[in-house]
Amino acid sequence: MNHQNIDRAIAILAQADGLLITAGAGMGVDSGLPDFRGEQGFWETYPALGRAGIGFTAIANPYSFVDNPRQAWGFYGHRLNLYRNTVPHAGFQMLLEIGSRMKHGAFVFTSNVDGQFQKAGFAEDRIVECHGSIHYLQCLEGCSDNIWPATGFNPVVGEENYLLESDLPLCPTCGALARPNILMFGDWGWNDQREHDQRRRITLWLASISRLAVIEIGAGSSIPSVRIFGESTGGALIRINPKEAYVPLSGNIGLECGGLAGIQTIHERLSAGNDEI
Repeated sequence: MNHQNIDRAIAILAQADGLLITAGAGMGVDSGLPDFRGEQGFWETYPALGRAGIGFTAIANPYSFVDNPRQAWGFYGHRLNLYRNTVPHAGFQMLLEIGSRMKHGAFVFTSNVDGQFQKAGFAEDRIVECHGSIHYLQCLEGCSDNIWPATGFNPVVGEENYLLESDLPLCPTCGALARPNILMFGDWGWNDQREHDQRRRITLWLASISRLAVIEIGAGSSIPSVRIFGESTGGALIRINPKEAYVPLSGNIGLECGGLAGIQTIHERLSAGNDEI
């Protein structure tokens, strides 16, 4: 890791009055979560789908709930159980501590649907989940704008075939099949009301910041939602990425490393007492 870039990152954080944390799939890798990069990696995680030749874009699709609801909910039910049982890595707490030192604290913008930031202690009203959350459900038929927590849904998924073996979740309003409140591929039925409210809150927060610092972790360019949002704020950007650390414009910093390693390095420097925020 380039020590000069670390010094520059510390200088950015030292003068900032607000921290925007932007995170993609790479943020969860250090917690043991898969990021589904490439079909082979996806099929290693879900071999039953690999044997059937079903790729990520095919299963992460609203039409999969119409064609084979037990297979679709087997995939999402397994993910829901995985995320519920995963312990966020230490980097989440370090980011909380860094943000707490700033006048206006921290806000999160993430494409991850896993709810790990909430689980790590970030306030619900300081998070934008731009692709939705697996911890919330909506009606597949779109009978209303209702979005409800998935807390009462405890999926039992077959270990060999990854099919849902327990009851399918149903819409409490009309009784039709429920689906995750997640923006999927080819998805025109996603209910974005919850995400809309989150965007409204972050817009108000950003308007209050004079010297914004952005720490981006594990956000790739193949689905660039996170990268685009962070860059669009005009804040000084610290991009942590092991393969795509390039940053646009001078004044921004790229750290070519994994998420936890980059966060740890920054946190250790700040905690040494030499760089007060």
